[in-house]
Amino acid sequence: MIGRLHGILISKQAPALMVDVGGVGYELEAPMSTFYDLPELGQSVTLHTHLVVREDAQLLYGFYREADRSLFRTLIKVNGVGPKLALTILSGMAADALVQCVADNDIPALVRLPGIGKKTAERLLIELRDRIGDVDVGGSTGLPAAELARAKAVIANHPVNDAVSALVALGYKPQEATCMVKAVESDDLASEEIIRQALKAAATR
Repeated sequence: MIGRLHGILISKQAPALMVDVGGVGYELEAPMSTFYDLPELGQSVTLHTHLVVREDAQLLYGFYREADRSLFRTLIKVNGVGPKLALTILSGMAADALVQCVADNDIPALVRLPGIGKKTAERLLIELRDRIGDVDVGGSTGLPAAELARAKAVIANHPVNDAVSALVALGYKPQEATCMVKAVESDDLASEEIIRQALKAAATR
């Protein structure tokens, strides 16, 4: 099991990134909460990782905070929730907000996330209620932290197109992702900031 990577960030285009560790490039996928805190390309980065081994692939997921990885591992234990949906949940809702959502039995908040219907939301709340106590989110600030710190650019060129592509990769339909991005005043904004504002707006609808 690969539990942690420390190396040079050589590419990032949400939700994918690559870290060079001793000349070996590790491809990972990460939630937007991690992308908000990534350094610029060429800088060193340390990520907590989770490896998923399938018959046809070995998939590595990276998280800036240990709490996010812990919650990811809790989410994929829920019946019907795979790694892709878990990343979508962590991209649209901070770890501490998800814990509060479970405590409040807030089904509408979960249904606003792509790929989650009422039945899935109900199952999430029921199964997470028994497991969420094992997740320490004290060090996780998620989206609120990104609002206090400046969002770092994922890619310098074509931020609007990159934002749409990232939202589609997170589970939104192309037309829906395009509408979400169009609703953001995106002039001079990096793609990560566009994504952050689009997700924030979607969460409050």
